[in-house]
Amino acid sequence: MDGQPALTIDQLLIQSRLGLERVLPEDLDREVSAGALVVDTRPIDQRDRDGDLPGAIVIDRNVLEWRLDPSSPSRLPIADDYSRRIVIVCNEGYSSSLAAYTLQQLGLTRATDLVGGFQAWLALQNRAI
Repeated sequence: MDGQPALTIDQLLIQSRLGLERVLPEDLDREVSAGALVVDTRPIDQRDRDGDLPGAIVIDRNVLEWRLDPSSPSRLPIADDYSRRIVIVCNEGYSSSLAAYTLQQLGLTRATDLVGGFQAWLALQNRAI
């Protein structure tokens, strides 16, 4: 190999999103009502600065796959169904796409993410005020 990457991060992001049915911020409540598990992966400093996402569970990005894989001995009790809809939320909707793609590779085929992340959701809330 000549030192060139197989993919750039932008290409990987595009590839990751091809298989995602991404959720728009205005549709998040509907997803929750339908039983989706919303997972906030933002670091503590972002959550402290910008606030919590109501109804979401917080899972650090570095342990996400272990906590949500139904076959993992380190899974959360709520992570017991490969067919469960999971919506990953990061700050702006980039790392969440990569995370959702990884979860799909583990068999969580309905995993996806929130378009624009927490910031897009927050902007929508601020417009509604």
